[in-house]
Amino acid sequence: MKFIIVESPTKARTLSKFLGSDYVVDSTKGHIMDLPKSKLSIDIENDFKPDYQPIDKKKSTIADLRKKAKLADEIYIATDPDREGEAIAGHVAEILSKSRLSRITFHEITQKAVEEAISHPGVVNQNLVDAQIARRVLDRLVGYKLSPLLWKKVRRGLSAGRVQSVAVRLIVERENEIKAFKPEEYWDIFALLETNKKQKFQVQLVKQEVTNKPNADEILKDLEIAKYKVSEVKKREVRKNPFPPFTTSTMTQAASRMFGWSAKKTMSAAQKLYEEGLITYHRTDSLNLSVDAVAIARKFIEKEYGKSYLPEKAIFYKTTSKSAQEAHEAIRPTDVGNSGQGTGNSEYGEEKLYDLIRRRFLACQMAQAVYSETTIDVEADKYLLRASGQIMQFNGWRKLFNLDKEIVILPEVKKDESLELAKLDPIQKFTQPPARFNEASLIKTLEKLGIGRPSTYAPIISTIQLRAYVEKKEKNFFPTTIGFAVTEFLVKNFPNEMDYGFTAGMEEDLDRIADGKIKWQKEMKKFWTPFAKKLASVEKTSERVKIETEKLNMECPDCKDARLAGDESRQGELVVRTGRFGKFISCSLFPECKHTEKFLEKIGVLCPDCKEGDVIVKKAKRGNFFGCSRYPECKYASWKKPVAEGEKE
Repeated sequence: MKFIIVESPTKARTLSKFLGSDYVVDSTKGHIMDLPKSKLSIDIENDFKPDYQPIDKKKSTIADLRKKAKLADEIYIATDPDREGEAIAGHVAEILSKSRLSRITFHEITQKAVEEAISHPGVVNQNLVDAQIARRVLDRLVGYKLSPLLWKKVRRGLSAGRVQSVAVRLIVERENEIKAFKPEEYWDIFALLETNKKQKFQVQLVKQEVTNKPNADEILKDLEIAKYKVSEVKKREVRKNPFPPFTTSTMTQAASRMFGWSAKKTMSAAQKLYEEGLITYHRTDSLNLSVDAVAIARKFIEKEYGKSYLPEKAIFYKTTSKSAQEAHEAIRPTDVGNSGQGTGNSEYGEEKLYDLIRRRFLACQMAQAVYSETTIDVEADKYLLRASGQIMQFNGWRKLFNLDKEIVILPEVKKDESLELAKLDPIQKFTQPPARFNEASLIKTLEKLGIGRPSTYAPIISTIQLRAYVEKKEKNFFPTTIGFAVTEFLVKNFPNEMDYGFTAGMEEDLDRIADGKIKWQKEMKKFWTPFAKKLASVEKTSERVKIETEKLNMECPDCKDARLAGDESRQGELVVRTGRFGKFISCSLFPECKHTEKFLEKIGVLCPDCKEGDVIVKKAKRGNFFGCSRYPECKYASWKKPVAEGEKE
């Protein structure tokens, strides 16, 4: 009997479908060993040795794996081809301690890929294991040493993380930028012109800064009496290349933009697709594509769409990420002929995500989209106005992605042709502050800064929300009062550890450990020595941070009752605080006064059903939804945000 061990029951079932009766496939159901939560579990004095112990809930799983291993002639560990997968493989090897044990890896769960892996077995990659140990030890040291300090200096129950705290800093700093932003006035001036053939088109004033109304009025006065003529007509062919195939980052960004999905939901759906053998491994920052996959895609494109949609040569993409493992592939379907109809569980959007991945992969091997672009420059005495328009000549890869905005078609005009003014349209505008981060833009920024890796984007975003450092409102992240307080404390007292470049540098060190270039213990010492000194110093010298509260301008009812009973010292008012489970209302005199209430996040709209209660934001596993404040008397609920009567949706 040949025994294959994977980490997921779904993956085990997929393998069992095409492996013969000689094989038994079982799963670890995730990690089987971990650092105990009750203590640091890192022996700092003994080269930072981690104390990994079998997970209590996995003891029966371990016993079952040992039992099957005893009966096996050959044992293959086939956990995921990344650091976490290699760490699981290392722990499996440790608990089985079998000499005939082999490590196999594959990036897609297909019969061909698995059989190829079995025919070329290897050993557990200790460098990858060391990189995972280093990350785990590093995160444990930061979390378990910084968190108690936050309890003392900010508030009980808080926690810090090497990467999560830096992600919160990004959101806090963006919010501070928005608060400090001062809008500046400017004007866009448009003119509707008419040709000799009575065709109308719109031009915009260019190369002229219009900063206020008097300035705009002066220009409009000039334009009212100006002579208009065509000064130049430019025509050119524009070719637009397809997007590259998906990496983890670009996939989560696309799903966020197109479906409104969280990174967690996207990765969960991708995990299922991978385990079912439908896509290649979904945790990757590589743009590499196998020659075979590209050749199959090109044949499919020619057959399905015609030769005109096929570029002369196959397209291969260069990975820009320094950390990307070129042995990995970009995310693609394992079989482009599979349309994905009826794929997975539609409730979780697996079919929708598969379709997006498939179209993106096919599109990346298709011909350019070709446009005819026309630019018309118009002179109006001393002013220059311009119009631009595009007409698609050949859709190419855009056959699979209809991404074009409304096309502006311009009339045929000639140089020096006179034009008549039909209408002037001045529009007052103001510069806008930088946009708040959403999931897509936060992941993009983290990736750009080199912070985090494909496997960490979703957990980072989930963690900072779970710990109430940020909250999501209409897809955008807002820092909470706790997020502000913790960030202020950490940036002030741990500027090095909270520096974006420092955090990115540590990620690079982990990559170097994975490549076998440096030893993880040495890097831990390099980090720990100054960090430990800083911890001791901050604990002695730093001041406690005050968490700002939002006043509701309402008297605390318990304090009011106490005053009526004769206790004039009770002068508390209601404030909004942020706790482990989100916002709540309490007395400003807390903890002396223990009065608390639920926080209802109103959106300023009356309930559309009962017309009495307020529509409030409620939380659920799938995300926020809208309900009535009078629940359970009124059971109104909607995923779509309602609008007040008379307002447009």
